[in-house]
Amino acid sequence: MSPDNPDPERHVDDSDRPAPPGASGTTPPENEPPAGIPPSGFDPGDAPASTAYQSSLELAVDEPRRRLRTVATVLGFVLAFAVLGAPLGLLWTVLAPDTPVLKTAEGAIYAEPQPEQPIAADGWFSLLGLAFGVLAALVLWFVLRRRRGPVGLLAAVLGALAAAPVAWQVGRRVGLATFDRLLDTAPAGQAFTKPADLRAGGVDWLLGVLPVPHGNLLLPAFGAAVTYTLLAGWSRWPSLRPEPDPTAVSWASAGTPAPTAAPEPPAPGAAEPPRG
Repeated sequence: MSPDNPDPERHVDDSDRPAPPGASGTTPPENEPPAGIPPSGFDPGDAPASTAYQSSLELAVDEPRRRLRTVATVLGFVLAFAVLGAPLGLLWTVLAPDTPVLKTAEGAIYAEPQPEQPIAADGWFSLLGLAFGVLAALVLWFVLRRRRGPVGLLAAVLGALAAAPVAWQVGRRVGLATFDRLLDTAPAGQAFTKPADLRAGGVDWLLGVLPVPHGNLLLPAFGAAVTYTLLAGWSRWPSLRPEPDPTAVSWASAGTPAPTAAPEPPAPGAAEPPRG
């Protein structure tokens, strides 16, 4: 080693050759990040094109699956509500009164000039249908939290719309066989009862293929649509989905004191503080 060449491993003639790493007199840059960590000015947009293509491809593949899951969810709830229309119809039959009739040579006539039982049957079906629609909307609002919005509203309306004809057909057929038998075999002048039925609702067939309900059968869907819309309007979250409360986080962070950092040890060549 000489005064002109402070590096013992570097020859005097190799002035342009860089010194090996770790040699005396060379120090790594202070701002160089550790291996595996991107620099502070790294832009995700500078990633290789293959990575961006792979992410876009995954999103394109996942989009049809997400749509299929949404359709399957809506159809599943519609089918479940349609099945629940059967007990709704049985409950309607229990609450709605039968109408007394008389057998004549032309058929059955009302035993009273203006019976109230058919009106009561329509009223009970309307009340039960509205209550069913409200409950259906509440169930979908709390069960489908991640799909609140048009998907939940569509499932509620279609489910209530499917449950209404099922409830009507199940309810009106309870005791209908006995009524038809008495209508055919009973002598003229015999009194019996007719099971509950709807006079203010029914189903029309569009082009002989598509069923179109009307009257009382639309009340469950109406109740579901109004209830779900009110729940969405009163929601405190803009996205209608539960979100973390920032105030609770701030109160928790304010109430918990931050841990104090331990004092750093003095440098090897630093002078000791005065002791008094």
